Amino acid sequence: MEVEDQTKAPGLKWIKRAGGRVPHWIADENDVKNGYIPKTVNLYYLADQPEMLKAKCDALQAEMLLWRTGYRADPLKFDGAIKSLLTIYETHKRSPYRKLKPGSLRPYNHYLKNLKAHVGSVRLDETTGVDLIDWHDVWSENGRYLAAASTARAVLFAAVSFGIMMRLPGCSELAVVMRETAKKLPHPKPRKQSATANQIIAARAAAHQAGRPSSALAYALCFETVLRLWDVIGQWWPMDMGGISEVLDADRDLKWFGLRWEDIDAAMVLRYTPSKTADSTGISISYSLKKAPMVMEELQHWPIEKRKGPIIVAEENGLPWRAKIFAQRWSVDRKVAGLPVALWARDLRASGITEGRASDASLDDASKVAGHSATSTTKQYDRAVLEAADRFADARVKRREQSGNGSGNAR
Repeated sequence: MEVEDQTKAPGLKWIKRAGGRVPHWIADENDVKNGYIPKTVNLYYLADQPEMLKAKCDALQAEMLLWRTGYRADPLKFDGAIKSLLTIYETHKRSPYRKLKPGSLRPYNHYLKNLKAHVGSVRLDETTGVDLIDWHDVWSENGRYLAAASTARAVLFAAVSFGIMMRLPGCSELAVVMRETAKKLPHPKPRKQSATANQIIAARAAAHQAGRPSSALAYALCFETVLRLWDVIGQWWPMDMGGISEVLDADRDLKWFGLRWEDIDAAMVLRYTPSKTADSTGISISYSLKKAPMVMEELQHWPIEKRKGPIIVAEENGLPWRAKIFAQRWSVDRKVAGLPVALWARDLRASGITEGRASDASLDDASKVAGHSATSTTKQYDRAVLEAADRFADARVKRREQSGNGSGNAR
């Protein structure tokens, strides 16, 4: 008899997924309408353990019924369990979680939810390195998804670190255990995917073929200026986060921040403070677009009168792309261009840096251009950065000319 057939529990439903049917606990619809969370809990890790699956569903159901009676636990009161720590990490006004940008907030929310469901009931002072190794096996699906397991540990450690700041019992000891255990666990290999200039030309051509010059310009900007993808296409923030923006999506209650035409001056020099450094080192980047042949070629499709506001906007609605939709469009262009499946849109920045280093650009120049943390005070000055960008760009263009690539015509 299948586990699905023999396991009956309140709120338990088996939902069809690509790899088969997965158990979920589903909260009562009326309670959800009245504000109860979580709405659903993925119990995939208990799919082959019917007794544990039933027990977990019973516990989740009991929590919901207790909430229904009017009981509301103080989210900032620590009870020694991992779930309590994670809740404090999410809700305390001084928590680093409150400063996460949208690109980080999405995965953090995903893993926080999964951690609460899987190990939330475990006490911090009872957690051992053996437990962490067992959890690693579950989170990585026995080594298949090491990056997922590594991220889950990172999110848990972020909460534990904040717990240390709060002097919560058990956090300091667990931090030591996590550090020691991490040394014994396999880690995901660093990404090595990199695109060549010819491959970027092919991707741009595919985007134009699909009627999306915005995508082609984004690819060129990421590759030539080595800006991060989330800076080039920008990020959508919840209305109650961040600063003020006049670019709004009222239907989704979001506001946008990112690269704008106003960041390019009359001399075609792009000056921008990446979102990653805006709240830390404050390092800005400068890049002469006249030395970015792919960008200059793409700009021919953008009349002067259109160069206002966000640089990259979707052809469908005139608003900046949502990251998920942009990634889907990249997948289409990548396939049409015949590029490797493992090549992601966010690899374009690394590809540009790789081309620069392969062109004998110095590591110091590459660091300045990429906006990495500096050890030299000269990296804080615009002139030093722009001169580095010029040397970096010259080396790349020379390499392309020698190999016969040039800028390439994407249409």
